[in-house]
Amino acid sequence: MSSAEHFLELIQKSRKGKFKIYIGMSAGVGKTFRMLQEAHALLRNGIGVKIGYIETHGREETSALAEGIPAIPRRSVFYKGKSLDEMDTQSIINEHPEVVLVDELAHSNVEGSKNKKRWQDVMEILDNGINVISAINIQHIESLNEEVKKITGIEVSERVPDRILALADEVVNIDLTTDELLTRLKEGKIYKKEKIQTALNNFFQSGTILQLRELALKEVATHVERKVETEIKTENFKPIRFLACISSNEKIAKNIIRKTARLASYYNGPWTVLYVQRPSENPEKIALDKQRYLINNFNLAQELGAKVVRIREKSVHKGILEYVIQHNMTTVCIGKPHPKLWHRIFGYSWIYTLMNRLNERQIDIIILS
Repeated sequence: MSSAEHFLELIQKSRKGKFKIYIGMSAGVGKTFRMLQEAHALLRNGIGVKIGYIETHGREETSALAEGIPAIPRRSVFYKGKSLDEMDTQSIINEHPEVVLVDELAHSNVEGSKNKKRWQDVMEILDNGINVISAINIQHIESLNEEVKKITGIEVSERVPDRILALADEVVNIDLTTDELLTRLKEGKIYKKEKIQTALNNFFQSGTILQLRELALKEVATHVERKVETEIKTENFKPIRFLACISSNEKIAKNIIRKTARLASYYNGPWTVLYVQRPSENPEKIALDKQRYLINNFNLAQELGAKVVRIREKSVHKGILEYVIQHNMTTVCIGKPHPKLWHRIFGYSWIYTLMNRLNERQIDIIILS
């Protein structure tokens, strides 16, 4: 990169808005309330704050706190016979407040909107030099999807890629104890009375809340560590480059992608997803469902910030090794071999060969269960 390009990059970075995210373990911890409190404090200090989109969920305390903060009118969208309110991204850009509040970062926009997701609207707002304060629940983070599903039994459809969190200048966890959260729920401060018992029977069980709380605390701690490392990085620092090696097995591949995304996010390193296509999996030979799973996993990897590479090679370990050497990968992530299947088809020799070759070059290998 030339000095002129580097300077241009610095100018563009400084023009971008600052981005702050409040994270919570669940609905009702007080993220929106805290955003509004911060907005009042900024207004008192002469900073021009406006509400881009705030969701009060009919909570009295939150609604009362929203008063006195100027709001940019939402746009009405007619969809499936109903009039729906959406955030007016273009009006926010046109009005150009110093700071804008944007709730529910994981929200999916109504069909036909310029952007499919609200986080994409936020990226556009930031690119226009407007500072954004936003909020999200831990269960909406893409790479935590499987963990959240195990904890809650619910597949969360509205998700935000981890790279969006990595872009944030500040991530703040709104933490409550399980007892505090359950007390708020029972007092009717989260949902209306008729919904309280259902919530207690399902999502709001103490074991579930405890595990989600731990996830939220870990996420914010990771973000802080990553920021510290980035800021004290020296010129000689060699970034960790992760290579996630996947097959056409849908579930194992998805697991490898998500876990490598977490590692890359933690170490703030670039990562690549590599699929070695053997002759038996040529497009004309591979089953249609397997081909569909592969494409879905490639799309997931790209959403999570990976570069996706497909190479044709008879020998899996040879394909991996050549790519690792050519692209200076430092860490290779592979799935745990399925004993019966791998032994029957290939034996274990290719895994050991790969491990030995990587070891010779002092390249780390991580076997993900």
